[in-house]
Amino acid sequence: MLEHLKAWARSLRRDVYAIYLASRDPRTPWYAKALALAVAAYALSPVDLIPDFIPVLGYLDELILLPLAIMLVIRLIGPQRMAEHRSAAAIALDQPASKSGAIIVIAIWVVLATLAAWAIYRIVT
Repeated sequence: MLEHLKAWARSLRRDVYAIYLASRDPRTPWYAKALALAVAAYALSPVDLIPDFIPVLGYLDELILLPLAIMLVIRLIGPQRMAEHRSAAAIALDQPASKSGAIIVIAIWVVLATLAAWAIYRIVT
């Protein structure tokens, strides 16, 4: 069962990246592109519609809403185009991750946290 869940999570990750690739394809209709970009941005974003610290409801968007949105986008894109983008996504995800990209994201979060702390300090004093 655990292996089945891991395989499902990998295929979901691949599909999210394939949706992103499809959103950049000129053959994809504009409405599918708009929804694909929104779903991919939400899936890859650390910000949730319902925060995860809220019991039960916190994981509702990841478990129900996100897979339903992904299925809708896949249906709008079409099976042939989606198969092309799934194979490209699988190849891209097999390559090692960019360390410089991770460093940039971490640096942005550190700067934002520092600015927030500074703003709170200015308000308090």
